[in-house]
Amino acid sequence: MSADCTLGELMIASIANTIEDGILAFHGFGSPLVQLALHVAKRTHAQRLILVAGATYGINPAPPFLTPTSNDWVMDRGAACSLDIEELFDLAAAGRMGRMFLSGLQIDQWGNCNVTRMGRDALTLKLPGGGGGCNLSCDAEHVTLWTTAHRAPPDEKGRRRFRLVEECDFITSLGHRARGRPRRELGHHGGGPQWLVTDLGIFDFDDKGRARLRTVHPDVTVEEVRASTQFELTVVDTVETTRPPDPEVVSLIRHLDPMRVYQHEIRPDDRSRRFALA
Repeated sequence: MSADCTLGELMIASIANTIEDGILAFHGFGSPLVQLALHVAKRTHAQRLILVAGATYGINPAPPFLTPTSNDWVMDRGAACSLDIEELFDLAAAGRMGRMFLSGLQIDQWGNCNVTRMGRDALTLKLPGGGGGCNLSCDAEHVTLWTTAHRAPPDEKGRRRFRLVEECDFITSLGHRARGRPRRELGHHGGGPQWLVTDLGIFDFDDKGRARLRTVHPDVTVEEVRASTQFELTVVDTVETTRPPDPEVVSLIRHLDPMRVYQHEIRPDDRSRRFALA
């Protein structure tokens, strides 16, 4: 039994803790952190979770291990059945998707995400695009956001490239306010982002829909979070330290991911960060 965990394992457990039992949740493509979080939740506190796999749309698969790509049919092993993509979007539009997971090259203070383009007046970088993230962000009951690139160290000229920004250059997936209009005015039934898990801490969203820091990871201070956040940081009355996962959860993550695929999503400088378990 391990006495400590990595940053990735801390984030996986933190994302898993946002997943309720008895809901339908879809993880989309690409993120081993989110894939592992769903399988951890399914095998621990959320055994009645209906898990929809991101590449195969398989229902409640039980893969023997995490593959290096989410687009691998091993990840569909043990699935009860599979959905068509149209059925997945119909479920969300009918209000039956309990949770979705989204990220972006930019995430703003209202939980909007940008994976489409950089540059507001002129295109400076074309991004891959959001697939169905726009629709699902409007329809899913709750959204968990995540990023492993919150930390924004200054370059040689003292400039920082922020992942958590004042305002996204382009809104690919919808948060709580878009271009000055609150979500409730736009007519979407989904509740919007509820949690944001980063490499520095965990945020919720206040009653105005603005990101609010709740916890910092054990080797991080509030001031470090503030320095790496472009928008004015809002914090709860008492910012606590993120609770490391139980040893059993760490063992489960290592069983599910023996190749440590999740480490590819973590910045190289952060892969050595380790935290003592309770």
